[in-house]
Amino acid sequence: MTAPVRLALIGAGRLAEVGYVPALEAAAGATLVGLADPDPARRRAVAALAGGEPTVPTAAGAAELLAALDAAGAGPDGLVLATPAAAHLADARVAAAAGLPALVEKPPAPDRAGAAELAALAPAPRIAFNRRFETGTEELRSATPPGEPVRLSLEIGYRRAGWGAHAVADDALLDLGPHLVDLARWITRAEVTDVVAATVTPERAEFELALGAARAHIRCATDRPYRERVEVRGPDGRRLARRRRGGLVAAVGGRLAPSSGPHPLVASLTAQVEAFARIVRGDPEPTLGRAADGLAVMTTIDAVRACADGVATEG
Repeated sequence: MTAPVRLALIGAGRLAEVGYVPALEAAAGATLVGLADPDPARRRAVAALAGGEPTVPTAAGAAELLAALDAAGAGPDGLVLATPAAAHLADARVAAAAGLPALVEKPPAPDRAGAAELAALAPAPRIAFNRRFETGTEELRSATPPGEPVRLSLEIGYRRAGWGAHAVADDALLDLGPHLVDLARWITRAEVTDVVAATVTPERAEFELALGAARAHIRCATDRPYRERVEVRGPDGRRLARRRRGGLVAAVGGRLAPSSGPHPLVASLTAQVEAFARIVRGDPEPTLGRAADGLAVMTTIDAVRACADGVATEG
């Protein structure tokens, strides 16, 4: 039997707590071997979910953790970077300098320039666009004819206060926009060719993208009840596929009967970790995001900001 891929988790925020630690526990072919975070209380609390020290050694940062694991003869096979976007490049450089594959959470960087530097690293990291692994995404993609003038509607909304982030306060565009831009590219198999219109505030972003012949209308909000929706309509307006989660009725039902199981993110993160483990082993993996995908997405996010500000950008 092949030994599990040994992964170190960098970042002990909310996503690590409710997402990556349980995902690493559930993932076939991968195991958590270390955790780093500059906040001692956070890293102890999150490491405790996976058995705590010495089962899961901890350190203040990626470089310190790698040094400690290597000194113990227990170096990892790869890193999962679940830190704030501004820290991704520095941590990815640590991984690249050690010759280790890295999986970088979205957004890969605060802007296009940072994403370009990530993409220039060797080995280039993979990007954690986990909505590619959500149940129903492959059905959406299969139902969408490539190159056709289809129309997509994509939406994510949630109340940030209910999420409980420990260190991140990105605006709605940077927080949620990368998920939806990547999904639009993934589903249509096309690159963004233009930002047609955009409105951006700290809590909301709404914009229209051209992807060759296709169009995608995207809405993000961090001040609304949880709701996710992706819909694809053909050139004749007929609905080809749809995926929905959340909404007001679900929110009320959740308050009346709160779930005691794992967070809904865990399933897609587990599939994503398993995909990353395949990459580490050298196996083919077509779904996991590449650094080039992160660069394309952040190029679009910057273009959306420029459009909202009335600034022309080069195509």
